[in-house]
Amino acid sequence: MPVSYFDDHKAGEVSSRLVNDSTQVKDLLANTLPTMVTSLLQLVGAMVLMVLMDWKMTLLMFIVVPVVILIALPIGTKSRNIAISRQDELASFNGEANEVIGETRLMKSSTAEAVERASGYQKIAQLYNFGKKEAIYDSIAGPLMTMAMMGMVVGILAYGAGRVAQGTMTMDTMFSFLMYLVQLIGPFTTLGQFFSAIAKASGSTERIQDLINATEEDQTTGETIDANGQVLRVDNVDFGYEPDKQILHEVSFKAEPNTVIAFAGPSGGGKSTIYSLLERFYEPDSGTIKIGDTNIADVNLTNWRQQIGLVSQDAAVLAGTIRYNLTYGLTGDYTDEQLWAVLALAYAKDFVAEMADGLNTQVGERGVKLSGGQRQRIAIARAFLRDPQILMLDEATASLDAASEMMVQKALTQLMHNRTTLVIAHRLSTIVNADQIYFIENGTVSGHGTHDYLVAHHKLYQEYVADQFGAEKKTTSVTKESEQQADLANGPALA
Repeated sequence: MPVSYFDDHKAGEVSSRLVNDSTQVKDLLANTLPTMVTSLLQLVGAMVLMVLMDWKMTLLMFIVVPVVILIALPIGTKSRNIAISRQDELASFNGEANEVIGETRLMKSSTAEAVERASGYQKIAQLYNFGKKEAIYDSIAGPLMTMAMMGMVVGILAYGAGRVAQGTMTMDTMFSFLMYLVQLIGPFTTLGQFFSAIAKASGSTERIQDLINATEEDQTTGETIDANGQVLRVDNVDFGYEPDKQILHEVSFKAEPNTVIAFAGPSGGGKSTIYSLLERFYEPDSGTIKIGDTNIADVNLTNWRQQIGLVSQDAAVLAGTIRYNLTYGLTGDYTDEQLWAVLALAYAKDFVAEMADGLNTQVGERGVKLSGGQRQRIAIARAFLRDPQILMLDEATASLDAASEMMVQKALTQLMHNRTTLVIAHRLSTIVNADQIYFIENGTVSGHGTHDYLVAHHKLYQEYVADQFGAEKKTTSVTKESEQQADLANGPALA
């Protein structure tokens, strides 16, 4: 599915469709359907024998069929609606549970256990109520069906007794007929349960069909290109996540091969959205994005994404080993020497070598056993192994301490060498040497040029520089003053 699908559907809801809905359909096909087929064969066989014995009494038996249908239809419809609501509620519950479990540290640091406990109990109570309603309708349907069947038996018995009294039927034929009739009660009940199960499962099948029929990303068609040495050009791109809310307005920029293009500006201006469009997570509403003379919309999606490397502020690390995370999504086999080589380039070799299992060290879900700087360097090593033609950095050092930032910045400097690099940075000191800086505000490019040019000609950029570089100078001055005072205080003791 495209990224936009997951914008509108919680991961827990999708997994509920994959697991709970499909399990309900599986139970229908694997358990209820075979029993129904057996009952149907038994039903047909018995009815053939009954027709051969006495077609008039067999015809009378069919009078009860409309009664059974009148009972089954409204109850089945109600059961179906309840089953759909129950499955929706279960999907919602799974979605919230997955979200809370995934953010356990936030929940605990916010002391929100009581809130989540209350929310969980409320969800479970709603599920219980749906289950109770479902059970009530099931308990009503069974006795009503049985009553209808027993009424049919009594009616046929009375009719048969009259025929025997008149001499038009022998006692043996009537009891044989009744024997087969009693044997039909089980299959008839099973058929009723089967149609009830179909009604309940129809909600699940609808949800699964919605999932199956959703538009998938086309990853196989399109041109295969080599982005190396080609200009990346964005021309007059408009985009909004919602039709009536535009995020980008006529954004244009150009990235020459092996240059560094930086994006600066206020938060929420649309910088990360530009990256999403370049990755083709979304398509522009208007305008074009080209690599050389080729619109990237015409490029094979797999081929295009294989040539892009993204290192973001929130370095994505999956549960598994360091080896698994380095080679994630890549085809082919990689030797330990190759993996250690990219770890060395990312300044990650030392800390991985110190781990008990080295490359086979388990990093935990979302890499929780690694520090922020370690996760960033693993992500950079992965990018080295991927060897992308276009490198995109999104605040890659923003959340790191000074020591980790220095190591990560060194690794990034190596990674950026001889690649077309796009950088998003709020810290202007990291992009002053960029070949071009594009200032993005309110979804538009309000100015671009080198750092010196923007300082001279762009008022808001001037303010950013004054604020940030002034604060950095002040911090540096305070640090030096503290160090000098510490030296003076330690002087006599050292002497």
